Amino acid sequence: MIRDHLYVLAVPDLERSAAFYRDVLGFAIHEMGDPGWRMFIRDGCRIMAGACPDAMPAAQTGEHSYFAYLDVTDVEAWHARAVANGAEFVKPLRDEAWGMREFGLRTADGHRIMIGQELPRA
Repeated sequence: MIRDHLYVLAVPDLERSAAFYRDVLGFAIHEMGDPGWRMFIRDGCRIMAGACPDAMPAAQTGEHSYFAYLDVTDVEAWHARAVANGAEFVKPLRDEAWGMREFGLRTADGHRIMIGQELPRA
């Protein structure tokens, strides 16, 4: 049984990353007691980000830079917030054959996230 889940990311600029998750995606930023770490929290999702200025940039990992699919209740609102805050999109908002309305974006650190909502069944 999996009781919980969270993501752990290496980021080159912790303050820039925190601003992205706060402003573009609406996460709360929490200190963790170590200046090299922050916890980004929204609803049931937690992302631990650690400062790793010398790590390979996520964008250089190609398809492996995807790290999350957030299944949300109002994909239109998530998309509108991302647009309003200048997010870089890797996939436009659209309905997919697998029953999801979704879009993809790239974080300030080069990681990619998919955000989607289940389409109503006919």
